[in-house]
Amino acid sequence: MTVRLMKNAPLAPYTWLRVGGPADRLYLPNSEEDLAGILRELPDKEPLTIVGVGSNLIVRDGGIEGTVIRLGPGFGKVSVDGSKVTAGAAALDAKVAKEAAKAGLAGLTFYVGIPGTIGGAMKMNAGAYGGETKDHFVSGRAIDRKGRIVTLTAEDMNFRYRHSDVPDDLVLIEATYEARKGIAEEELAKIDEIMAKREATQPIREKTGGSTFKNPDPGVSGGRSAWQSVDAVGGRGRVVGDAMMSELHANFMINRGKATAADLESLGESIRSDVRAQLGYELEWEIKRLGRPA
Repeated sequence: MTVRLMKNAPLAPYTWLRVGGPADRLYLPNSEEDLAGILRELPDKEPLTIVGVGSNLIVRDGGIEGTVIRLGPGFGKVSVDGSKVTAGAAALDAKVAKEAAKAGLAGLTFYVGIPGTIGGAMKMNAGAYGGETKDHFVSGRAIDRKGRIVTLTAEDMNFRYRHSDVPDDLVLIEATYEARKGIAEEELAKIDEIMAKREATQPIREKTGGSTFKNPDPGVSGGRSAWQSVDAVGGRGRVVGDAMMSELHANFMINRGKATAADLESLGESIRSDVRAQLGYELEWEIKRLGRPA
């Protein structure tokens, strides 16, 4: 195994919000063989964290204990075979949408609106613009802590809103989807439409992490979405340190330049506290928060 081990490795550069302390140990494997070798060599009680492109992740300022693995470009391949689309866990969601559309397949265009990777999409049942991962998922592949390949069915995943039942000791490496026949020009036009809408309504040019909170149950929230809930308690534009809730989209959190992870988490918790006190229900974090406080 030739994968380089980086000790006390800064993680902020690997997240879109650009915050967070170091990993005790960081590996960036580029093949299934490399990854299996790393996992086999880990002590049984070693804490293990998998990070993708870091698009919806806050790493706390004290960093992450144990071993962190970030899959390399070798896990980013996308292939199309008839109506099947197979993508590595490090493939960007947007790349999967575009490759399927170019092949004249319909149903996966929603992925162009999700700023993440297929590994995260499987783990969280990512969705946007009327589509979800579960709608087209056929099977997945993973590697366990013993270095063995594991195949996962949709039933194994047990997808539900922004969640799946992937065991924490599995590292997802690949997903296969079933798409339906479409017309390439029409699907590519849909992608252009989604991208234009995102540009107009979301702060995608900022240091952000996508949707901060999950949409609450409309029966509990009186029909309010997450952004409407933030708005209802005066959260749009709220600032803590150098962290801010976006003026453009109230459910997006922004690092204005020098925010700490503590700033971002405190901002989110202040919104949650106000929603609880003023509106009577809970907002759940959609952004993952990992690691130790400073």
